[in-house]
Amino acid sequence: MTKARSNRPEVWGGVECTVARIRNRWRDQLAETGHRDRPDDIAEIAALGIRTLRYPVLWESVSPETPGRADFSWHDDRMRRLRDAGIRPVVGLVHHGSGPHYTNLLDPAFPDLLARHAARVAERYPWVDAYTPVNEPLTTARFSALYGHWYPHRRNVRDFAQALVNQCRATAAAMKAVRRVNPQAALIQTEDLGRTFSTPLLGYQADYENERRWLTFDLLTGRVGPDHPWFEQLLEHGIERGTLLAMRDQPCPPDVIGINHYLTSDRFLEHRRGRWPAGHRGGGNGRHRYADLEAVRVPLPPGSTGAEARLRETWDRYRLPIAITEAHHGCSRDEQLRWLHEVWTAANTLHGEGVDIRAVTVWALFGTMDWSSLLTRRDGCYEPGAFDVRSPRPRRTALGRAAQALVRDGRFDHPVLDTKGWWLRDERFYQPSVTVPAPEARRRRPVLIVGGAGGLGRALARIADHRGLEHVHAERSVADVPAALDGLLAGHEPWAVIHAAEYGTETGPEAMQRRSREADAAVALAAACSRADIAFAAYSTDQVFASRAGPRPEGDAPDAAGSGGTLAAQAERAILEGHHDALVIRTGPTFGPWDNGDILARALLRLASDLPIRIADALESPAYLPDLAHATFDLLIDGDRGIWHLVNDGAVRRADLIRSVARAAGLDASLVDADGGPTVATALTSERGRVMPTLDSAIARYLRDCEFIRHLREVAEATPRAAPAKAMPRRPADSALPEWSAPK
Repeated sequence: MTKARSNRPEVWGGVECTVARIRNRWRDQLAETGHRDRPDDIAEIAALGIRTLRYPVLWESVSPETPGRADFSWHDDRMRRLRDAGIRPVVGLVHHGSGPHYTNLLDPAFPDLLARHAARVAERYPWVDAYTPVNEPLTTARFSALYGHWYPHRRNVRDFAQALVNQCRATAAAMKAVRRVNPQAALIQTEDLGRTFSTPLLGYQADYENERRWLTFDLLTGRVGPDHPWFEQLLEHGIERGTLLAMRDQPCPPDVIGINHYLTSDRFLEHRRGRWPAGHRGGGNGRHRYADLEAVRVPLPPGSTGAEARLRETWDRYRLPIAITEAHHGCSRDEQLRWLHEVWTAANTLHGEGVDIRAVTVWALFGTMDWSSLLTRRDGCYEPGAFDVRSPRPRRTALGRAAQALVRDGRFDHPVLDTKGWWLRDERFYQPSVTVPAPEARRRRPVLIVGGAGGLGRALARIADHRGLEHVHAERSVADVPAALDGLLAGHEPWAVIHAAEYGTETGPEAMQRRSREADAAVALAAACSRADIAFAAYSTDQVFASRAGPRPEGDAPDAAGSGGTLAAQAERAILEGHHDALVIRTGPTFGPWDNGDILARALLRLASDLPIRIADALESPAYLPDLAHATFDLLIDGDRGIWHLVNDGAVRRADLIRSVARAAGLDASLVDADGGPTVATALTSERGRVMPTLDSAIARYLRDCEFIRHLREVAEATPRAAPAKAMPRRPADSALPEWSAPK
């Protein structure tokens, strides 16, 4: 594959397309992320400027029942769209799969069967000139035949060796079949590449794994002969000498080596139990027992981990063109941007030194599903990519804007890049006392959180700390200093401002006056941010809607019956008129794990004192504060605007919520009595995108993380006969619970 050297690497794209067999169940990422049913996705990719795309024509999808029958109807449409859009596909044939049900990675016929599929693909699409017949053969062999996560679920080195060699032989056979149709077709061979570090005692194990990591490329380039460190080992594990010598004598070297490096790719082996993370069970090799840890969480010499180090090793070993064929990080939006920026910087640094770096691939353009469990559980854990597919149509994220900027200008900037990624900050270490030299001081553009003296403001500040978002938390309400707004902005120079004042549910004269002042302050602050070209977000309330059955989406016109909801609706309109790009977030009752001032914690405190409560029969959509804060920051970073409904997906009656949490906390749920009056319904839903987790998920995490509930359980374990009321830090007065009254 010849190519004139450009002044910088290209930007490629990729669609997560794994079809994996887990026992007798199949996982199809194209279906689970919705790409299979959205033909217009190709136009969205083209709009980013991407002109090379890793794209599947997977064996399991084309010939699922028998090798003698192939159905290309879906692929014909997508390949035509790619060609019409001027996008060059790098076609993948097997992606972390074991083939259709009639074969598997250990089947001696696997190479010939894949070659048959490859020939069909090449004949059907003779214009395609780049292939990845098998994605990450070594990684797939490890996960399928050494660790047992995927089919055929084996756990021994012999089957690992057979699965790896079978996939490499299949790659060579597939390329031979393809090149009969298109002699110029290029092999772009991908592999997840990391390095293993260790304590001195485990150096022998690290050496073993560091030789093993190269096997995919060594087998394909014909390096595995009698003088190779793994030659005898492969023979010992059942690979025939003739097979290895044939692969050496008839190599199939990649035209481009595709490196997929993730933050978990570099590993550290630790035998000292006292340094294992809490809850880590450890493993071993039959000789020593040890923990296999993420190397980025262990203090190692600067520059020894990360993409740049692995790319240098690859170039020094093979001197073949290299592309980063997956750049993805399943984390918050700011960390995704930081990781892409780091990988892009590494590629450009090496490119500038003369290393033949062809491209950086923005992977998982439409996100991934359940990769946090390696697809072994169906948790519905979605990680967005350049697009977030939890909207009616894919919504471009900040990562997509970054990809577009890289294609156009070769660089991108965002204030979140002022802070290093978590993998470079001190809090990453397993041992908290570890410190590294402070990075060079530089200006950091903050988020300004104002009017945030309540639980919402504190949650935003806490999550900003967790994400490494530079911020200023001004708890004082801007309603107290309306004349100083421009000076406030000039003094902090924020890139975004969040007005975190909460509306509350009180309706008395003083409460309404306070809410009116806060609404005026939010409107004035939005106008000031508009003048200064600063992003702005403010919170509104479900009270803008009158009680009505059915969750209310953003498109419903406010129809509040009460003065509080009317005031909130008026403030929303004024904010958006004063700042056309403002973000207005409507939400429901909030609850969080860190204090006992919210509606749920106050109910639990009362129940812990054995006090009964009567609760209005309200159907609501609560918002878990950590989720609300995360979603707020993601939308701000993405540059979204207008009205969004941010609640945990689902609706619940308030009494049922309190009863279920009370039972889980070991409290007497029978003390909760629902008012028998008419049901008040203020549930919200979103037609723009359900970017918050489910309510069930939120409740489970609340029960796990809530400091108050943890305190209850600790007291119960220490003094099981003690009355709960004696263990409480305080007992609320009845006046602190305006939503409830004691039953008669």
